[in-house]
Amino acid sequence: MFPQQASEWRCACRGACPEPVERVSRPLRSTTSGARVLSDETQAARLALHEAPVHGHVCHAVALRGGEPAINPQQSTLNSVRAGFTLLELLIVIGIIALLLALLAPAFTTIKSGTDVTSAAYTIKGVLDTARTFAKANDTYTWVGFLEENVANPASPNSDAPAVGRLVMSIVASKDGTMLYTGNLSSLFTLDAPPNQAALIQVGKLTKLDNVHLKGFAAATATPPPDTFDTRPAVTSTAAQIGDVNFPPSPALTFHYPVGSSPSQYTFTKVIQFSPHGEGVVTNSNYTLTPISEIGVEPTHGATVPASIPANVMAVQFTGVGGDVRIYRR
Repeated sequence: MFPQQASEWRCACRGACPEPVERVSRPLRSTTSGARVLSDETQAARLALHEAPVHGHVCHAVALRGGEPAINPQQSTLNSVRAGFTLLELLIVIGIIALLLALLAPAFTTIKSGTDVTSAAYTIKGVLDTARTFAKANDTYTWVGFLEENVANPASPNSDAPAVGRLVMSIVASKDGTMLYTGNLSSLFTLDAPPNQAALIQVGKLTKLDNVHLKGFAAATATPPPDTFDTRPAVTSTAAQIGDVNFPPSPALTFHYPVGSSPSQYTFTKVIQFSPHGEGVVTNSNYTLTPISEIGVEPTHGATVPASIPANVMAVQFTGVGGDVRIYRR
């Protein structure tokens, strides 16, 4: 085939250029593979700009081939280099980001702790609501057990001391709808002890929460309106609280997980009971139904109890008669 001729120069302005434009008629150069490329002179000519003043401005004559303007690869590469970052600039940006992350890390830790204890409080509320709803729907009694174990040991269950940092909760229900015991208890009563090994059923799975600690808080001021942690409704007795040591002071009921097993994986001694009418009470030696009962939780870092009460603590309260649950956060 005959070598192709390059297209003519065309003026970028509307109208003819005032000066004649050199026509490029250099032949194409063939490669060994059969592909045709422009000669060096042709490429240089195509990449040239012809400038001439037209009506007070500069007219640019641009080399065209096939109706499309030629692209200068060297100019494109230069523009790409100029648009990027130098290595020094990139290192400076990385250093600034690292410094900001170091300054903000404590804030992120506090936010995460607050989120953990908030999530824990709502999980506890969900467990209480589930137990109360099951009791009313099935016309039976349900019990919610609370215990702590050492969160530093990833194995669960474990008997490591101190038993701090991982909260374990379990719900059981009476199969025949009876309370399994009568009157006020003068001594500890085990719900699934002989002959009641098969008298209980497990409701759902165990619930486990890491990095939280049960805490018995001092009574609130109950200053109206009772919508904050410090002004929440006052609990009349520690017997109506689930917390750390002596909350409640004289637990009355216990049960195991799995129910009726011996030896068991878990033994729950801090227990809340819901009746078929939805009444809720922290079980204690005199079975006193109180207007308000409370579960207190605070965040921990591992298995270490905070030296002082942290800023982000939660009180989960439920009413004795209706069993309604509400969360108060400091």
